[in-house]
Amino acid sequence: MINPSPAAGILDRLSKASSAEEFFSLLGVDYDPKIVNVARLHILKRMGQYFAKEQFTGAAEPEIRARCKAMLEQAYADFVASSPIDQRVFKVLKDAVADSNKAAAFVPLSELK
Repeated sequence: MINPSPAAGILDRLSKASSAEEFFSLLGVDYDPKIVNVARLHILKRMGQYFAKEQFTGAAEPEIRARCKAMLEQAYADFVASSPIDQRVFKVLKDAVADSNKAAAFVPLSELK
């Protein structure tokens, strides 16, 4: 567990976090360990997607903390309501769906040499 200085901003503290549990702890978000054990990377990836849409320039620390907490809560809620397979935040899962929608290539035995 990282023990950053209390004066460090939340963005700095989050950037040094090394586990999903640290994100939840730093932001004060309650969670079910069973859900986090299954979807930890998916939750953090989704939070990153939400985070990429945010602009924090000029925002006060309490507002930044509240917005980060809301993003983590939403990302977590996404995976409480549905599975990582359903949410498909990673390219490999998106590609798996795209590939299953394509017709399989058929090569007749007579073409094999």
